Amino acid sequence: MNGILDLGVRELLKAFSGKTVSPSDYMAAVCERVAACEPKVGALYDYRPEQAMKQAEEATQRWLKGAPNGALDGVPVTLKELIATKGDPVPMGTAATELVPADADAPTAARLKEDGAIIFAKTTCPDYGMLSSGLSTFHQLSRNPWDLSTNPGGSSAGAGSAGAAGYGPLHIGTDIGGSVRLPAGWTGLFGFKPTQGRVPVYPYYPGRCVGPMTRTVDDSLMVMPVITRPDWRDATSVPYEALDYDVAPANVKGMKIGLILDAGTGLKVDPEVRDAVLAAARMFEEQGADIVDLGPLLTRENLDGLDTFWRARFWSQMQKLSDEARSKILPYILDWASAAAKIDGASVAAGFDHMLAMRQSCASALNGVGAILSPVNPIVSFPAEWPAPTNDPALPFEHICFTMPWNMGDQPACSINCGFSKSGMPIGLQIVAPRFEDLTVLRLAKAFEEWRGPITNWPVIAS
Repeated sequence: MNGILDLGVRELLKAFSGKTVSPSDYMAAVCERVAACEPKVGALYDYRPEQAMKQAEEATQRWLKGAPNGALDGVPVTLKELIATKGDPVPMGTAATELVPADADAPTAARLKEDGAIIFAKTTCPDYGMLSSGLSTFHQLSRNPWDLSTNPGGSSAGAGSAGAAGYGPLHIGTDIGGSVRLPAGWTGLFGFKPTQGRVPVYPYYPGRCVGPMTRTVDDSLMVMPVITRPDWRDATSVPYEALDYDVAPANVKGMKIGLILDAGTGLKVDPEVRDAVLAAARMFEEQGADIVDLGPLLTRENLDGLDTFWRARFWSQMQKLSDEARSKILPYILDWASAAAKIDGASVAAGFDHMLAMRQSCASALNGVGAILSPVNPIVSFPAEWPAPTNDPALPFEHICFTMPWNMGDQPACSINCGFSKSGMPIGLQIVAPRFEDLTVLRLAKAFEEWRGPITNWPVIAS
């Protein structure tokens, strides 16, 4: 890979300021990398290299004059295609969507543009963002750069693929059940889901968050001050705080940290995943943390209740479509959603109550501990062409049991690489902290990254 693509955001901005690397130089390197890898990786949608190079040249001139346009002027970034950019359609990953240009930037896109970041492409997602997979009826199939026969996960699938493939330093995804952390875990990235409402989201929904996916913790730290700035459109946003995200690694000596290795339901944890997470927990213990084993967060009834509620909500939306449009939805998703036609209203309400029960379970688990460690994904990988790890629409959420509860509870959580399987695939460690303690998650992640050391074997994809 072109050497300058190894630069993190902080180093890149320093190079721009010192005039040793220009935004044009860096954007050209990103475009070269995309040209070499994208036909195989399939991460991008609405990729505009000519426009990106023009913006990079404008940023170069500003840096030469010592007058950058903002904190990220000239830094390339991708956005998940569900995050609207003015004038561009939002296909929502499905061929069923009428392609109408968005009339405004979503909050995250607006903040990034205000600070000079170059949104050079959107990244793929599955139909309606409803899968942890790179499979879509609209987009090309996104693959995992660590092994192109495997899935990057999702629904921020293209973001995970782009980050692991080296398409620049910053990739922004969305997460309602693990859609930032799951692909980050499967592609070796750091993925951060903030406290819900910390990053303004529009359109919003319970549990829906926007967060960065990057190769290092520090790269995520560099973008957080930008994307957390307020936007009135998010009625679920928390009061804005100008937090100092330039945090030092946590000192965990004497800190009580919970460990969850059994989600309570869903897919059984693969032994390689369990071993990697236990090894990570031992690192915290060696640094002086008190590791406390905790019980499961979920019951079978909780997971099935969530499934019932989400099916019903989705099916109510699908009924607004014409028969022709509905027929274009990925069959797996349509099969899953259409089962809601037989669900009664009381069951839907009970399903919502199970979402609230998960919220309480999360708060209870964090009572008395400063943070919690767990696996991100219960398994190592699954085939690229599959819509989900189970490949069964009757059991769609068996793999999100470690991640989804924290969306229901609004807690900040991250995925950080904690090792590799015998087959060479990344394994993710999840770190969770109480609501509003986003900096605790980031400090702990930075500490763990320091103990673990940098990942030096990122995928090299032959053109």
